[in-house]
Amino acid sequence: MQGVLTGFAVIAVVIGVGYVLGRRGHLGEDGRTVLTRLAFNVATPALLFTTLARADLSVIFSQRLLVTAAATAAAAAVFVAVGLLRGWGPGQLTIGALCSSYVNAGNLGIPIAVYVLGDASLVAPVLLFQQIVVTPLALTVLDLSRPDEPRSLLRRLTTPLRNPMALGSLSGVAVAATGWTVPAPALEPLTLIGNMSVPAVLLAFGISLRGSGVPARGENRPAIVLSAVLKTAFQPVVAWGIGAGVFHLHGAALLDVVVTSALPAAQNLYTYASQYRVAEQLARESILLSTLGSVPALITVAALLG
Repeated sequence: MQGVLTGFAVIAVVIGVGYVLGRRGHLGEDGRTVLTRLAFNVATPALLFTTLARADLSVIFSQRLLVTAAATAAAAAVFVAVGLLRGWGPGQLTIGALCSSYVNAGNLGIPIAVYVLGDASLVAPVLLFQQIVVTPLALTVLDLSRPDEPRSLLRRLTTPLRNPMALGSLSGVAVAATGWTVPAPALEPLTLIGNMSVPAVLLAFGISLRGSGVPARGENRPAIVLSAVLKTAFQPVVAWGIGAGVFHLHGAALLDVVVTSALPAAQNLYTYASQYRVAEQLARESILLSTLGSVPALITVAALLG
């Protein structure tokens, strides 16, 4: 219980600081844009590289990751299916699918793993899965769906290699796979830059809340509500069903996968939406609703399975 409250309190304070900065205009009219670009192009790629370069890639093949991946795919698939029936565009489908399934495994998942599950490394599988598989795939879709000039086949195939987020992830995986240790003089500047990622994302998110009004209003309401419900309720229930019914997990192992799936949508999804200028309201308000809704969800999961 303490981990849930601690994790949310930390995030709420930093977002609140961003909101105050936005209200008072201390960073100017372009403050949110600058923070978003800093996070997307510099800080988060550095964070992804330094995290994955030192990661144990063997955790990718664990049963727990299979459960998490299946629950992630199920939540995203439901959103995409509904979106296709309603005629939503590729940008909205991609951002909505991410908000329905991409968990906040970093700045919120780690403290919750420490205090609720007793081991911070338990969020490593989902963190690696999202950074190695989900992020490059989603950003490639967003890149290819941009209404720019036609691209050659070679340019389309090399899209992930030109995206800073995907490049940071793939470079880190390559280093980890070879077993090479990055020299400290090269790694420490990247670590320092990467440490800006989470604060920049949260501050930009807080600034974006200025004047946003009551969430889930207007023409995007169905998509916002759907993604928040899928993330808060559907995904953890699917994780519980697959974990207990298919993989026969129980006790701490089952608690781990369900708690991980009940985490809210990650704030960096708003960075993606803002960078590509698609579905920004959907990302902002879905993240906000899923963050609020995950508090009772996580408390319920901890009470029932803990």
